Amino acid sequence: MLSWLWPRTGLKRAWTYIFHRIGRLPGSTHSIAAGMASGAAVSFTPFLGLHFLLGFILAWFTRGNMWAAAIGTAVGNPWTFPLIFALTSAVGAFLLGQDVSAYVPPLSFVTLWEDPMAYMASFFPIVFPLLIGGIPVAIFVWIVCYISVKSTITGYRERRRARRALKSLSTESQNGDGPSV
Repeated sequence: MLSWLWPRTGLKRAWTYIFHRIGRLPGSTHSIAAGMASGAAVSFTPFLGLHFLLGFILAWFTRGNMWAAAIGTAVGNPWTFPLIFALTSAVGAFLLGQDVSAYVPPLSFVTLWEDPMAYMASFFPIVFPLLIGGIPVAIFVWIVCYISVKSTITGYRERRRARRALKSLSTESQNGDGPSV
């Protein structure tokens, strides 16, 4: 169970692996950055379960990479959703001028078991404020994510290209072949 939550090789190695996989995705730096930004942005909407689909749609409109959009939706996960919902509900409450927490139904496993559809429907009054608060936050996240991912991928690919060129030159000099003219 612990190895499922915490990789044996550590989180740094896992993040490094993900970083290299993103850097090696096919497509332009724009398409990868737009895809990642699309996936991250839709994570700030209250439509749990639809984030992949929404990320793909937004990536399609921005000419983003679909794989990058799928990876970008990982911004929204069980550890970040409480923070995301707190932020978007605060922004939604500010924009609408109403307190969202007044509409949150009490946790009731009995009601959930006896009438799950009615219990789920009791959450509808908080979806609208979360959506209204999520839209400006998602736009901000898209812009920040796009700029940061594009610059990171550009630098990664330039360093990778330089390493390959250096390796190619060293291989040619070891074989006794000079650079071809």
